Amino acid sequence: MNTKLGIQNGSRSANEPDIPFSSNWLRLSGWEWIVAAVIISALLSIAPVIWHHIEKFEQNPDYRIPSRLSNDYWLYSRYSRWACTQYETLVIGDSVIWGHYVPENNTLSHYLNKITGKGRFANMGVDGIHPAAMEGLLKYYGRAISRKNVILHLNLLWMSSDKHDLQIDKEFRFNHPKLVPQFTPKIPCYKVPYSKRISNVIERYVPFLSWASHLKISCFENMDLPGWTIEHPYDNPLRAIFFTLTASDDRDYAEDISWAEKGIPKQDMPFVRLDTSLQWKFFRRSIEILRARGNRIFVLVGPFNEHILTRQSSDTYQKMRNEIEIWLQQQNLAYYIPPPLPSKFYCDASHPLSDGYALLAKEVCENDAFKSSILHSGLESTSSKKAEDFPH
Repeated sequence: MNTKLGIQNGSRSANEPDIPFSSNWLRLSGWEWIVAAVIISALLSIAPVIWHHIEKFEQNPDYRIPSRLSNDYWLYSRYSRWACTQYETLVIGDSVIWGHYVPENNTLSHYLNKITGKGRFANMGVDGIHPAAMEGLLKYYGRAISRKNVILHLNLLWMSSDKHDLQIDKEFRFNHPKLVPQFTPKIPCYKVPYSKRISNVIERYVPFLSWASHLKISCFENMDLPGWTIEHPYDNPLRAIFFTLTASDDRDYAEDISWAEKGIPKQDMPFVRLDTSLQWKFFRRSIEILRARGNRIFVLVGPFNEHILTRQSSDTYQKMRNEIEIWLQQQNLAYYIPPPLPSKFYCDASHPLSDGYALLAKEVCENDAFKSSILHSGLESTSSKKAEDFPH
C-alpha cells in the first residue's frame, strides 16, 4: 500500500529504475536541433519557389496589379522580374500611373505604347503608393529593376499638406505602412507597436513571410486563417486556394466624370516647404536607389490639376514646382513638368480621365528630354528575351 501511495505521489523506491523522461517528452541533442533547423529552413525557402512555378500568372498587354492586390508585395516582386524581361521601359508611380479612374486600356502606359507602336512600356504603378512607401517598395521588392529605362512619377498631392506629407504628430492610417521606414527616419504619425515594426522588417528579408502574406491577400480576403474560418465556418480553406492569378480588371469606372461635374469646389492646399518635406526626401531616396542599380531615369512631375487650386494655393504650388525643377536640373536628370491639362480632363486634384491620359502621353512623347533619354536611349530591347518568371 505504501509503495502504491509513493508512486501516486511521484516518489520512487530505492530499487525503482530512474526514467530519464516520459513517453510524451521529446529531447534533441545539439546536433539534432541543428539538423531540424536546417530542414525547416529548407522547407520554408523552397515553398515560395515551388509556388512560383505552380501558380499561373495571366498577363495582357495593359496588365497592372489589381487594386485588391496592391498590398501584395510578393506579387510586385514577381511582376517586376517578369516585366524587366519583357519591356524596355517601366512606368513607376502611384494611382496616377496605375489609372485610378480609368480601365487598364486607358492608362498612360497604354497610350505611350499606342503612340510608339510597340509594347515598350510596362504599367508598374501601385494604387495608393506614396513616396515614403515607394522607396521601400523599390528597395526591398523591386531589386530586379536594374539597367532599365524608368519613368518615375512624382505626384505633388503627397506634399499638399502636413498630413499628406506624414508630418503631423497625431496618429492616422495611411497607405502601405509596411513599406515605410519602421525606425529611422522617424515618421511622426506612425505609431504602431515595436513588435509590429520588427515583424514588418523581418518580412522584407524572409521570402516565406512575404509569400504567406501573398496567400492571405490573394486567397483569404486579406485575413489570417483563424479569422477567415470564423467568417466562413462551413467552407474548406483548401478550396479557397486557387492557382491562377487572372489579369482581369477589378474596378468599376462608372464615375468617369470631371471634377467640375462632380461639384468639387476649389481647394486651398497649403503645401509643405520642400526643405522640410518627408515625401520629397523619400522621393529623392528612390532616385538614389534606381540610379545605384544602373537605371536611366526620366522624372514625370504631375500632371497636377492646377484648375482646382485657389489663387493663394496656386502661388505656393508654383513655387514648389520651380524648386523641384531646379533640383532636377542640378542632378542632371531628364524630366518633364507638363502644363496643366484642360480642366475637363481631370477627375479630381491629380487623376486624369481617359482623354487626359491620351493627351498627356502625346505631350510626353513630343518632349525632347523624353525622346533622347527614353525613346532613343540605345538600350538593348528586352522584348525578345526569354520570360523565365511566368508561364504565358
